Amino acid sequence: MESTIYQSDIFKMACTQFDLAANLLEMDPRLRERVKVPKRCMTVACPIELDSGEVVLFEGFRVQHHLSMGPTKGGLRFHPQVNLGEVAALAMWMSWKCALVGLPYGGAKGGIAVDPHSLSVNELEHLSRRYMQEMIPFVGPNTDVMAPDMGTNEQVMAWMMDTYSNHVGNTVPAIVTGKPLGLGGSEGRKEATGNGVAYLAKSYLQDLKIPLSQATAVIQGFGNVGAEAALALEQYGVEIIGISDVSGGFFNSKGINLKSALTHVGKHRSLAGWRGGDRVSNEELLLISCDVLIPAALERVIDEKNAGKIQCRILAEAANGPTTNAADVILAQRDDVLIVPDIFCNSGGVIVSYFEWVQDLQSTFWTREEVLRRLHAILDNTKAQVETQKSKLNCTRREAALSLGIHRVAEAKRLRGLFP
Repeated sequence: MESTIYQSDIFKMACTQFDLAANLLEMDPRLRERVKVPKRCMTVACPIELDSGEVVLFEGFRVQHHLSMGPTKGGLRFHPQVNLGEVAALAMWMSWKCALVGLPYGGAKGGIAVDPHSLSVNELEHLSRRYMQEMIPFVGPNTDVMAPDMGTNEQVMAWMMDTYSNHVGNTVPAIVTGKPLGLGGSEGRKEATGNGVAYLAKSYLQDLKIPLSQATAVIQGFGNVGAEAALALEQYGVEIIGISDVSGGFFNSKGINLKSALTHVGKHRSLAGWRGGDRVSNEELLLISCDVLIPAALERVIDEKNAGKIQCRILAEAANGPTTNAADVILAQRDDVLIVPDIFCNSGGVIVSYFEWVQDLQSTFWTREEVLRRLHAILDNTKAQVETQKSKLNCTRREAALSLGIHRVAEAKRLRGLFP
């Protein structure tokens, strides 16, 4: 069947990826659509009163892809272009990601079509609380657990946890992850996604026998994930020569001063006006010659127009869906670019979110060193499985990762059977 609900290019892209992996697996037709199509979606109206007294209504979405292996898990993004199709695609990818790294979750994703920078702190709190209030019938620590994503942060999660807890009459830290440490958050959660990206980039650089002290990296997207990846790579000895955000990018062949860039962003909320390198566009940044290219911003930035022109040795996908299906075909014909696919590369965030959820349920907390040690152990184990699957099926690394995750979801559904 072809869904008539989730109409968007990114949802079609996710479905195409699924179909390729399902074909490789020769999946039972009786399971195929059950594994592919999201279980449920919610669209809610979120009216809030602005500081001016005006009442404005925002549209909110939540898609829960499957609940066969445990509660669903996924972020909440505030962005003007959020739509149901995008949210559904992200929920699908989260399902394969969780199954790939061995977490007892299904995938979910949520969003509100809003520019969070246009809201005051008071307005942002009202919108966050209203969204959670509308979602209460559909979420819970054993049903669906939210986390921060683009445009949201630990303060938003704190407001949402408080809203849910007030509704049920007791404190429920495990209803969200990515919370402040004082409310049951986990050490290492803030840097988890970027740290995982950098750890895998380092691991593949070592496989290619490229000395870390001689390696260079370019990062498109200098938000939390991109900045944390940059800091971790710098600790490994890799030189960062290009960074960007929505305002544009900067290239410096002698190395980007990350401390200066972060200080500027902290003061001005973007890289606009910074003077740490030569100005380049986001499109030009992707074509800079480097050892590691990290798209850490929006989806579909590497397409059929630039896939043949990128000049990196490793493409580490920190963003969700940064490479289109057409670009995948082009890159598969090149033997000079090693792709670390998104559902594996950026899995550090959900892995440490899982650690936070476990710590909250047990009221026992770990040190940052313990969190990162456990994270790196899971990434090492998953990498070995992906490489084995790639050799076994003679397929791309993306197809290997997808087929592993999708097979595990399909097997869970097969074992549980079809409820009459």
